Amino acid sequence: MQTSVIGYPRVGSLRELKFATEKYFKNDITQEALLEQAKTLRAEHLKSMKESGIDFIPVNDFSFYDGMLDTVVLLNTIPARYCKLNVSELDTYFAMARGYQKDGKDVKALAMKKWFNTNYHYMVPEIEDDADIRLAGKKPFDEFKEALTCGVVAKPVLIGPFTFLKLARYTGTKSAADFADACAAAYSEALKKFANLGAKWVQFDEPALVYDLTAEEIALFEKLYRVILAAKGSAKVLLQTYFGDIRDAYDTVTKLGFDGIGIDFLEGKKSFELVSTKGFPAQTVLFAGLVNGKNIWKNHYRKTIDRLNELSAFAKEIVLSTSCSLLHVPYTLENETKLPEAYKKHFAFAREKLAELSDLAKIVANGDREVLAANDALFATARPDCENAAVRTRLQAVSEADFERKPAFAEREKIQKEALALPQFPTTTIGSFPQTADVKANRKAFKAGQISEEEYKKFNQEKIRECVKLQEELDLDVLVHGEYERNDMVEYFGEQLSGYLFTEKAWVQSYGTRCVKPPIVWGDISREKPMTVEWSVFAKSCTNRPMKGMLTGPVTILNWSFPREDISHKESALQIALAIRDEVLDLEAAGINIIQIDEAALREKLPLRKSDWYSEYLDWAIPAFRLVHSGVKASTQIHTHMCYSEFTDIIPTIDNMDADVITFEASRSDLLILDALRANNFKTEVGPGVYDIHSPRVPSEEEIVNALSRMLARINPEKLWVNPDCGLKTRGTTETVASLQNMVAAAKRLRANNE
Repeated sequence: MQTSVIGYPRVGSLRELKFATEKYFKNDITQEALLEQAKTLRAEHLKSMKESGIDFIPVNDFSFYDGMLDTVVLLNTIPARYCKLNVSELDTYFAMARGYQKDGKDVKALAMKKWFNTNYHYMVPEIEDDADIRLAGKKPFDEFKEALTCGVVAKPVLIGPFTFLKLARYTGTKSAADFADACAAAYSEALKKFANLGAKWVQFDEPALVYDLTAEEIALFEKLYRVILAAKGSAKVLLQTYFGDIRDAYDTVTKLGFDGIGIDFLEGKKSFELVSTKGFPAQTVLFAGLVNGKNIWKNHYRKTIDRLNELSAFAKEIVLSTSCSLLHVPYTLENETKLPEAYKKHFAFAREKLAELSDLAKIVANGDREVLAANDALFATARPDCENAAVRTRLQAVSEADFERKPAFAEREKIQKEALALPQFPTTTIGSFPQTADVKANRKAFKAGQISEEEYKKFNQEKIRECVKLQEELDLDVLVHGEYERNDMVEYFGEQLSGYLFTEKAWVQSYGTRCVKPPIVWGDISREKPMTVEWSVFAKSCTNRPMKGMLTGPVTILNWSFPREDISHKESALQIALAIRDEVLDLEAAGINIIQIDEAALREKLPLRKSDWYSEYLDWAIPAFRLVHSGVKASTQIHTHMCYSEFTDIIPTIDNMDADVITFEASRSDLLILDALRANNFKTEVGPGVYDIHSPRVPSEEEIVNALSRMLARINPEKLWVNPDCGLKTRGTTETVASLQNMVAAAKRLRANNE
C-alpha cells in the first residue's frame, strides 16, 4: 500500500520560519537570508517524508504566510493598490498580508478569515472586475524543481480553482462565474508546466466541496475541471478534499475522470456511505484520509485496517493518506522532553504521523503482527488520571435554570447604564497589551526557577500599574490589566485547570508568523482555585475607573485545545463551563463588575453544513456559554469577544448567548457584519473593531471617525462601543499607543457631534 501526505507544517520544529520572517520585518536580516532559511526548512521537510517512506510527498505546501495568498500571486489577482506600492515582490506579498505604512504610503491588509473549521487563518483574495487572471507566479514550479535536486519527484499541491473562486471576495459587479474560463485556463497551463517538469501527480485541494453546494456551484466546479482535465497531459490529477464529506458533489466528482480522489473518512460523516452505496470509479485511485491531520492522538491501527479492508470492496486501488494537511498539528514529539512517557506514548504529532502511515502500510503489506500487537496493547490500557467523579456528579446536577440569566437583557441594560455611568460610545480594549521582551523574559525566568514567585509577581504588578496609568493617560473609559501573566488566552487557563496536559514546543501556525501551543484535554476538567482574581483585583486597586476582568470562554478553551476523543465535545465544554463559572462568580464577589468572557473561536467549529449546526454544535455551545455567566447580578456587565470568522449567518444565535456587550472583528471584513446586525434586530450592545491589530499600520483619527460614522448608520448610538478588533499582545508599544490615541480622539469627536 502506498501512502500520501496532503501537506506538512511550514514553520519548522522550533519555529525557525517565524523568527526569520519577523527578523526580516525588522530589517535585521536580508531577503536572501530569509529565502535561504525557507529553503533549508523545505529540504528538511522533504527529507523527513522521504526517510519515512512516504510515496506521495507534497511540495508547494510551504508558504511564507498563507497558501491562499500564494494563489493570489500565482493567478495574478494582486489588487491594484498593492501593485502601486512599487516594492519588491516579497514586500508586495507581505503588504497584502499585513498592510503597508511607510514612505507616505498607507495600505490596509487583505481581509483574514478562519480556514473552514480550523484555527488557521487565510487571507481572503480580492478579485476586481478588471482582474487579468492568468498563470503569473513561479513559486510552485521553483519548489518542484528544488525537490528534484533533493532526490524527490514530489506531488505539487495547489489550492484548486473552485475553492479559490468560492472563497474570494468580488469587489465589483462580477462574480466567480465571470472568471471561470480564465481560471480554468491558468490551471490548465500550470498542469502542463508541471508535466513538462516531470511531475507524475498534481494535487488540487478543493475543501470547498464539503460545504452545502447549490446546483450552480456544482456546475461551476464541473465547468472548471472539464477544461482542466482535458488539458492535463501526462501528469495525473488528484482531487483532494478534506474537513468533511462531498455528498453534494460526489456524483459529479466521480464521473469527471480524475486519476485520484482524496476523501476524508474521519470528519466526513457520510464518506464511507457514499463510497459503499454509490460506488467508486474503477480507474480512479482512492486516497483514503484515515490518519488524523487535526488531532494529536495516536492512530488506532486495527480500526484503520478494518476500514481499509471495507473500502477495498469498492475501490480497486487505495492510497493511505492523512485526513487533511498536517499543518494543523505540532511538528514533532521529539522536542517534548518533560512530558512523561505514560502520557507521551498516546500522541502522534506531524513527524510521528509519518511513522504511523509507514506502520500501517507495512501491516497491510506483510501483516506486521508485532507493530499491530503493540498498538492494540496501547488502546487496551486505560489512560491514567482521566476520570474525576466529583466533576461528573456536578455536571449531572446542572438544571435548565442554570442556563438562564435573570432579569432579561432589556432590564439589565438599564441597570448597568445607571450603575456604570459610562459616556456615550465608551472606549475599551479587548484585553491584552503588548507582550514586550521583558514580559516574556520574566515569565521564562519564573518557569525556569531562576526567580522567585514573589519576584515574578512584583514585576507583573509593576507592569499592570504602568498599563493602568497608560490607559488613564489615553483616557480610555473601561480599563484592562494587560494580561502580562498570560502566555496564551487558552494555555494560561489550561495550566490552572485539572485534566489538562501541556507541551514545551508543540507549536501550531495560526496565521503568518503567529503560532499557538494548544494544550491537551487529557481528562475531566475542574478548577482547583481562582485563576485571575488576584491580578484583576490588583489592577482595580490602581484606578478609580471601571476595571474589566478577562476570561476565556469554555467553547474557545475547548476549540483551541486538542480535545479528547473518548467523550463528546459537549461534555468537555460543559465541564470547562462550570470551572469558568466559578471564576466569574469569584471575580464578581471581589468587586469586578465588568467581566469579559472571550469566545473568539465560537464560529470556528461550527459544522460546515448548516443542517448539522444545531444537532451537532450550537445546541450545546451556546448553553455552555450561558452556563458560565447565568449566576451573576443584573448590575454585572458581561462582555464577550469573537474574531476573524464569518458571523452574518449566525447573528440570532450570537444574540442568544445573552451577553450584555459583544466585541468582534470588523475592520478587515469592511464592516459587512453591521447590515446583518441591523437586519436581525440585534439586542446586545456591540463593539465592532474600528482598526486591525494584526497589521502594524497606525489608523488615523479620521479613518476611525469614518468607520464609526458607518457603524452609526446601522447601530443605535446607545449600543455602540469603541474598541480595536482584537487583543494587542502581538503589537509594539509605539504603534499601540498611537492607534489608541487616535481611537479615543475619534470617539470624543463622535460624542461632540452627537450632543
